[in-house]
Amino acid sequence: MSETTPSQRVSRLLLTGAAGGLGKVLRERLRPYADILRLSDIASLAPAAGPHEEVVPCDLSDKKAVDALVAGCDAIVHLGGVSVERPFEEILEGNIKGVFHIYEAARRHGVKRVVFASSNHVIGFYKQTEHLDAHALRRPDGYYGLSKSFGEDVAQFYFDRWGIETVSIRIGSSFPEPANRRMMSTWLSYDDLTSLIEKSLFTPDVKHTIVYGASANKDVWWDNSAAAHLGYAPKDTSEVFRAKVEAQPPVAPTDPNAIYQGGGFTAQGPFE
Repeated sequence: MSETTPSQRVSRLLLTGAAGGLGKVLRERLRPYADILRLSDIASLAPAAGPHEEVVPCDLSDKKAVDALVAGCDAIVHLGGVSVERPFEEILEGNIKGVFHIYEAARRHGVKRVVFASSNHVIGFYKQTEHLDAHALRRPDGYYGLSKSFGEDVAQFYFDRWGIETVSIRIGSSFPEPANRRMMSTWLSYDDLTSLIEKSLFTPDVKHTIVYGASANKDVWWDNSAAAHLGYAPKDTSEVFRAKVEAQPPVAPTDPNAIYQGGGFTAQGPFE
């Protein structure tokens, strides 16, 4: 992780979804970028607040609670919400109501920069043979993908109407290492994710920028030329894991994980 400079620091940075998988990773990595890191989740956060941290539990579906959560913050990294495919009613509360409440609170409290954790599942129904840029028509692969597509629309609206700037990161697969062949293309290392969030927080004049969150993988499906102004230059690659991944039994050619960019999300549900 690169060293911060005075121009790459805010007084109070809000991280939602701080108890989740990526939230736990970013809690440590985002500390240098703020005098105070405010951590929030509906789940309990451990350990308790350390130096230069605040822990504020919050249900994103509660508009008043979110308004109080955002008060006093200078920027927001919004990871909060349901992070997997679930019934629509569950997605509605945390992901759809939640992202609206975050932006309404940002408007009310004068927050001018949001980093929104969007997802590759916004374009999950494209085939793995297709190459996409940020202008590709969205093709969500489930209720989760729909919620992230809605979040990108909210981000655009709040920029056009109130000047709140957002970088929507269409996160691929951010784990310690790729778990399967599909993730060889979608993998995003923690170091590259941290770098991308840093660029998203501090690059001036981003308006609403959509960027694909992937490392410098050999067979990547996404073109980030429309986000070149961020200066994001991933350093890691999934190639170091290729032998391990290719030792796995191959998936059937009819398996969604071998066909669609969104993989198995395209086949989950309905939840009746």
